[in-house]
Amino acid sequence: MTITFYLGATEGNDPALKTAVRELGTWIGESGHALVYGGSKCGLMGELAESVLQAGGEVTGVGPQFFIDAGLEYDAITRLIVTRDMSERKAKMIELGDAFIAFPGGTGTLEEIAEVMSKVSLRHLDVPCIVYNLNGYYDDLRALLDHMVEMELCTEERLRGVCFADDLAQIKAILKD
Repeated sequence: MTITFYLGATEGNDPALKTAVRELGTWIGESGHALVYGGSKCGLMGELAESVLQAGGEVTGVGPQFFIDAGLEYDAITRLIVTRDMSERKAKMIELGDAFIAFPGGTGTLEEIAEVMSKVSLRHLDVPCIVYNLNGYYDDLRALLDHMVEMELCTEERLRGVCFADDLAQIKAILKD
């Protein structure tokens, strides 16, 4: 399975982020899955890619040309796909994924997983879409989705493919791995 992963290129201020992302990367590599991610060597992105590689896994980075021009790519990954811009990058990452995971991140992470959530809810994608709610990071997003349903602006049926996971064990259960 190829897992497209969305996360930040910074480390954040909670040491649990680095620990959890490395645990995920090790699992991806050891389980024979492949990683698709944003291609950066920086922050949590770099930690994830490095841990997948160290566990013997394949890593595909998808980065826009302006990231490459800034020298942000991770040279040690298996494959790097360079796109014209962020829109092309998002489309390529979706095209390559069999499952999607959003780790705690910033606005870019939120934008990318929101697009996947929308495609899943419209049934344009029939894949797992997992929001990794590490230490309650995405509690407010979950509450917002519940509020949308309460306001009858969305339905539980539409959100059926969007899952929240609190830890790696729950991610494995969702992916049936």
